[in-house]
Amino acid sequence: MAHRRPVALTAAAVLAAEAAGAGWLHWVLGLMVDRQDMSLAGLDPRLMAVSTWIGGAVFGAYLLLCACLLLRTGLADRPPARFARAMLAGAAVVHGVVGALTVGLVGWAAFAAVMLVLGLLVLTLVAYAPRGRTAERGAPGEPDAPGGPAAAPGGPAGPPLRPTAP
Repeated sequence: MAHRRPVALTAAAVLAAEAAGAGWLHWVLGLMVDRQDMSLAGLDPRLMAVSTWIGGAVFGAYLLLCACLLLRTGLADRPPARFARAMLAGAAVVHGVVGALTVGLVGWAAFAAVMLVLGLLVLTLVAYAPRGRTAERGAPGEPDAPGGPAAAPGGPAGPPLRPTAP
């Protein structure tokens, strides 16, 4: 499927740019906190600035790692491995939460940008969905089929459960 590759590569480029933007934003916010020299509930302003810088570096590194995973997925044109899928799904969840917060705090334009990144992540995960697991099984009703008798949880099939009287 040739249409999957541009989506993954575009998502990788967008996440790399977002990683740089998040790192820059946290650097500026840390500088603002450091230069104001104001205490918040007795916290050291220098400690707040350093923690903002560390948080920005960690978040930027996470986004950059996700961008590298997307780049690898797009260049190889193969579905991401289990770890990569978990990381990308986590990034999608983070973008959903950040998008919900962005609407009230920043505005609709920022919300649209975050939702664009979320859409690219989800589209990549859906386009590179694992295939072949259900094709190996038999037709419905056969013992190995998804809806067959072997799929029933809790042991062997028995009589249907009846409600008890109160």
